[in-house]
Amino acid sequence: MCFQTPLEPATLIRRYKRFLADIRLEEDGREVTAHCANPGSMMGLAEPGMRIWVEPNDDPKKRLKYGWRLVDHENGHFTGVDTSQPNRALRAALMAGEIPEFAAYQTVRPEQKYGENSRIDFLLQQDGLPDAYVEVKSVTLSRAKGMAEFPDSVTKRGTKHLGELAEMAKAGHRAVLFYLIQRTDCTAMTVATDIDRDYASAFLMARISGVEAIAYDCGITPEGISIRKPVPIR
Repeated sequence: MCFQTPLEPATLIRRYKRFLADIRLEEDGREVTAHCANPGSMMGLAEPGMRIWVEPNDDPKKRLKYGWRLVDHENGHFTGVDTSQPNRALRAALMAGEIPEFAAYQTVRPEQKYGENSRIDFLLQQDGLPDAYVEVKSVTLSRAKGMAEFPDSVTKRGTKHLGELAEMAKAGHRAVLFYLIQRTDCTAMTVATDIDRDYASAFLMARISGVEAIAYDCGITPEGISIRKPVPIR
């Protein structure tokens, strides 16, 4: 999945109010404010001075003309910080039948209501198969070499989703947590119990109830993001 507009390199000055980032563009040195599409803590990814990549836009309806897309670790590795990208990437992969765990499903329905005032990211359907409820999570935290972690902050919403997925599994449906690791430097994933114990407990209960957990890694460059291969959840 390619970015809609070629990305431009910049230096992060500061991130604030969760969704704003002051940056300095490398090309001409201008200081501008970019939109940061990430409500999490972005632990380890928002330090002043980091090299980042931003996507320009000329949409007159948008107040901010740049969107922060990548952190460049300057060692050949990247992290995608836009939490909307995993859904877009997975939708494209599902439509192309590129995820083996879901290849038998022909109908892909995004953003379907379920549970208690919630929406599932994808509802997959196919005659002769149980409906598959797929919740997508963007994973960007890594505190140990090669290990990705989720979540990077307390997520009551994520805990709620785990409970609702467990109910879907108990009702006889497939219920799946799909973790997309938006880092190119990780080969496994784990739950960050020390950051959110409630989420960790809900994850364990959901797995006992029959909820599937799948993690895939990404190929990431300033040109685009692509889903690559499954990685173990430890």
